[in-house]
Amino acid sequence: MTSILSTPLGHSYGEPNLCHVLGLEESAMPCQRLRPLFPPSSSLEGSRLLSLLSVGQVVNIKAKVNRAFNSSMEVGIQVASEDLCSEKQWSVCKALATFVAHRELSRVKLKPIAPRTEEEKTEHSVAAERRRLRLVYADTIKDLLANCVIQDDLESRDCSHTVPAEKTRVESVELVLPPHANHQGNTFGGQIMAWMENVATIAASRLCRAHPTLKAIEMFHFRGPSQVGDRLVLKAIVNNTFKHSMEVGVCVEAYRQEAETHRRHINSAFMTFVVLDADDQPQTLPWIRPQPGDGERRYREASARKKIRLDRKYIVSCKQAEMPLSVPWDPSNQVYLSYNNVSSLKMLVAKDDWVLSSETNQIRLYTLEEDKFLAFHLEMLVHVDATQAFLLLSDLCRRPEWDKHCRSVELVQQVDEDDAIYHIISPALGGDTKPQDFVVLASRRKPCDNGDPYVIALRSVTLPTHRETPEYRRGETICSGFCFWREGDQLTKVSYYNQATPGFLNYVTTNVAGLSSEFYTTFKACEQFLLDNRNDLAPSLQTL
Repeated sequence: MTSILSTPLGHSYGEPNLCHVLGLEESAMPCQRLRPLFPPSSSLEGSRLLSLLSVGQVVNIKAKVNRAFNSSMEVGIQVASEDLCSEKQWSVCKALATFVAHRELSRVKLKPIAPRTEEEKTEHSVAAERRRLRLVYADTIKDLLANCVIQDDLESRDCSHTVPAEKTRVESVELVLPPHANHQGNTFGGQIMAWMENVATIAASRLCRAHPTLKAIEMFHFRGPSQVGDRLVLKAIVNNTFKHSMEVGVCVEAYRQEAETHRRHINSAFMTFVVLDADDQPQTLPWIRPQPGDGERRYREASARKKIRLDRKYIVSCKQAEMPLSVPWDPSNQVYLSYNNVSSLKMLVAKDDWVLSSETNQIRLYTLEEDKFLAFHLEMLVHVDATQAFLLLSDLCRRPEWDKHCRSVELVQQVDEDDAIYHIISPALGGDTKPQDFVVLASRRKPCDNGDPYVIALRSVTLPTHRETPEYRRGETICSGFCFWREGDQLTKVSYYNQATPGFLNYVTTNVAGLSSEFYTTFKACEQFLLDNRNDLAPSLQTL
């Protein structure tokens, strides 16, 4: 942990704000040259300011490697502050950074991280899913612009309250001096970020004619390094304004000499600003009028990023208790629904306080009791290869062959190679007079690294084509699914997890208390299904 004292803006490295916090990890591994690639989806986990800092307050910075992949690593960063006079402490911001390690022209093979605590195991597991999101972020923006109508209300706006985007354009030149660089001569990432925030703040000020406050950073992407002696051209412009916020795009180009014609694009970012009134409430902003061509493209892309942020806030960032059991399915947010589906299951798996409730013929039943939910998981060893078990149980249409709680399963939509939506009809449970039906999103993942499990995650979604009908009682699942660990040649540990919903709770507690053996018989039937069909995989799944 690093503690620093806030200093006035006149300090050579500027005010230690979010930008500097992220940049401090630039020289975290002096034996290697680290090139930070702040992920396009970093604001999903945090490049977001929760509060502001004042001069004289202490800043506490904690950073930890969540997971190391082949040559990249995810670093989690938490920033807190305290007032020395009142001893009050508060969270300032959280962020995730991705670094790529390499020596000279060759990349470095990183050693894997061994998580120990429940928190470390959770972050380690979910990091793989966040990495997947980062890799598809650009495609997500393209698909959103191609398949969704981005509202364009320019013509209906009051033109007297619009500001031409060109009036917000800012360009600045900085010379990289030795104090701006590390021992290898590369410019500190935090220094570049501070310069970028400066020009972005000026651009935002030109729109609102006030002092804007940086609220969030959608993307900080370090495309390449710069060195001492480089001139950096920083450009900023307001891409779009919403009612209480604006997006400012910033890019950085580097060149060596005045005569040099080729400029290297080394950095880019999208920053969200607000203007606060005396009560710290966001004020209404004037609209922006983009220029034709690139200006309109940036305007539409900013709207797409705004939608993604709202989707993430609803799907990913909300606490479990604040979310409905079934989430509306929308092709534009399918990436984040899939992410949340898999990460929720992985976080459930990573919890340390599972309690062994019973064991019958090597089938173990564990329970987890927390404040607002009860979860259980069943575990067994099966003499089937892990890949085969994963492929067989991935096809939910075959589930009625072993699970008597599934009367029929219909594939509603094959979203992509890894995600599909199913309509499941289940017989009535207990005293219910109606059978149940479920509409679930099934997301499957192959292992990202050695030691990772195969995953099949399930959660309820709502579809306009499959609404609740009087014939069935609509059932819901918050978080459930399978994990498969390879324990040896032709030996797999199969675990099924389920976070009980209110309608399913009585059935769960009856089995946990030993008053029913349906869990055991169903899981035993699953084992027999795997053994009987291990050489008869569904042809549609053999391409995995």
